[in-house]
Amino acid sequence: MRKYGSAALLLLVGAAVLRVSLFSELYLRYVQAGLRPYLIASGALLALLGLVRGTLTARAAREGADKADGRGQLEHAHAHAGAPRVAWLLALPAVALLCFPPPALGSYSAAREEAGRAEKFVGTFPALPARDPVELSLAEFGSRAAYDSGFSLRDRTVRLTGFVTRDDDGTWYVTRLRVACCAADATAVMAEVRGVRAPETDTWVTVTGTWFPRGRLGSAAAWPPVLEATYVRPITEPTDPYEER
Repeated sequence: MRKYGSAALLLLVGAAVLRVSLFSELYLRYVQAGLRPYLIASGALLALLGLVRGTLTARAAREGADKADGRGQLEHAHAHAGAPRVAWLLALPAVALLCFPPPALGSYSAAREEAGRAEKFVGTFPALPARDPVELSLAEFGSRAAYDSGFSLRDRTVRLTGFVTRDDDGTWYVTRLRVACCAADATAVMAEVRGVRAPETDTWVTVTGTWFPRGRLGSAAAWPPVLEATYVRPITEPTDPYEER
């Protein structure tokens, strides 16, 4: 069976990649939506290579069986040759991805994000839609709160979506992770929430409220922005848990 090891590993990895990219939306926990075609192509290619490898190995075995019995001991030795058993440890990540895909990044990853924010250019932003509440990404809410000299958030009701994170002092935030390519380059964006009790950490929520100004525009004191909340509603984790950069 060991001689089929490389073929089995290729098939396993290919199946794992196809499982998260072709047959589900789980790939969105790890990479941007635009990379889906490349994942599908990679998974299909790995699975195809595994089938080809298995077919060639089986053919070689049949041809070897037809040879003279005098070479039996040599064939027996070749049958037991191959990669060491420890190589099968390479299959563990594929099995984990196939059977137990890890969750999206959460509060632990957000906590590792540096709190300091460099000052950015302060200027005016495009007008918001007239209807309240206005749905904003956390990145847009933070940018307008910290850098918009036109104060477009003033007297507006906004709705933010993210997961719950906390400080040691009990302050809580609605948080989202932003990715440019994949989960490996994720950075956190957040808004402090006041006025309502926080759900459990890592719970996904939508929070409705109004912006509470603080600090000078463009300064570190303006970050993170504050939302005076009037309503918080737990929700299920979105299919795509990240915001694009």
